[in-house]
Amino acid sequence: MRFITKKIHSYLDYPVAISLILLPFLLGLGETNPIAFYLSVIVGVAALGLTILTDHQTGLLSLIPYRLHLIVDGAVAILFLLAPFIFSFEGLDAYFYWINGAAVLLVVSLHKAEVQKPVALA
Repeated sequence: MRFITKKIHSYLDYPVAISLILLPFLLGLGETNPIAFYLSVIVGVAALGLTILTDHQTGLLSLIPYRLHLIVDGAVAILFLLAPFIFSFEGLDAYFYWINGAAVLLVVSLHKAEVQKPVALA
């Protein structure tokens, strides 16, 4: 049932990163704790940088292996799921992180592994 390919994932990265940067402003995050605002913006900027540097279709520099990108995404998902408990977020602040964390965890868990092409020997 894994159907999210490397290519699909690469096209999701930019809108997700931009939304993590912009939504705190649009939703007024940080009402229960200012960290709710800043954490999303910082992670969004980092996600944008990670996407630009990842070795996939929309990466511009291809310096970071895609597998490492997936590991970072998984770690961010766990951070987002735990953040409301760690920082005492409530209401919209908490729901924002739980929904985003669950969504990222779902995307990572539905990742379809690529078949490695055999290396030709000379």
